[in-house]
Amino acid sequence: MSRPWEFIAECLRSELADYGGLLHLFESQQRSLFGRDADAVLRCAHEIEQQALAVAGSRCRRERAVAEFAEENGLPSTSTLRSLLPFFEEAARPLLEALIAEVNMLLHRVRRTSRHNHTLLSRAVEVHQETLQQLRPNAFTRTYSPGGRLAVATAHPPSTLRVAG
Repeated sequence: MSRPWEFIAECLRSELADYGGLLHLFESQQRSLFGRDADAVLRCAHEIEQQALAVAGSRCRRERAVAEFAEENGLPSTSTLRSLLPFFEEAARPLLEALIAEVNMLLHRVRRTSRHNHTLLSRAVEVHQETLQQLRPNAFTRTYSPGGRLAVATAHPPSTLRVAG
């Protein structure tokens, strides 16, 4: 019979792999942004969405395993893995501590890269809107939302072709 820490370590490894995949996709999206490859940016966005679902699944699996281990040891199911380390055999603790640290480090890198990509995408949209406004200044109206943010709307609805027949 396997020991509980082995399953939790396997869950952490799986979560690490999924976070690594997500980080790779964010970095690929960043390269596509800098390379001005709109199609690749769009493909990456879809892949990022799918990988984020995989990360959520891995994290949920690990959280369930930790909650079950906590309950088996008479502790609340909301206990953190780090707080449960004293309940694992001593030989397993360094491995679990290293995996926890690695997951946390990768999570921070994913968040930082995600924020950076979001900023780059937001700025690209702003530049695109500014360019369109310079090309067709009468086609846009600037207004302010109740929160004080600037909103740009088209002044005239887009023209449509009608088929008579």
